[in-house]
Amino acid sequence: MSKSKMYSLNSEKVAAATKEWLLKRGVTTTQIAELVMFLQQSYFPGLTIERCEQNVEAVLSKREVQNAVLTGIQLDILAEEGKLLSPLQEMIENDEGLYGCDEILALSIVNVYGSIGFTNFGYVDKLKPGILKKLNDKEDEQCHTFLDDIVGAIAASASSRIAHRYQAEREGSYNPPLD
Repeated sequence: MSKSKMYSLNSEKVAAATKEWLLKRGVTTTQIAELVMFLQQSYFPGLTIERCEQNVEAVLSKREVQNAVLTGIQLDILAEEGKLLSPLQEMIENDEGLYGCDEILALSIVNVYGSIGFTNFGYVDKLKPGILKKLNDKEDEQCHTFLDDIVGAIAASASSRIAHRYQAEREGSYNPPLD
């Protein structure tokens, strides 16, 4: 690439790649919405899977989230292909318990949505319900060291988003932020 050419990245291309890579790795927005429902249904009677999915979509529309998704998936793929240097290769390939960089990347997503997101992330990371169980079972050839945490973080963030919006609605001051 010539130095005179200006770097430019189309936001729609990044958003599309994010969704495409999630699907290629076996994760749908509906599966993430099911995690959101799991986290929030006892707090918000009448919550629908559609509302959960709308909040997942809103979380996925943020560039910080897209960056984390694309980075984590690429690291998982590189580990699958054996293209990382040792000992990092073995740590990611085996989802080493003391390797916390996967959680740190996921927390960059949760950080956008506040403390409720942090507690929800810890909860789903520990329980591994729904799609998280499948991503973490290590029964196929795919490595999901980063992806399981990223999916949990997206669900936790969407849950936080719902909690904040429901609170505003209850207070009669519902004025959704433009996120």
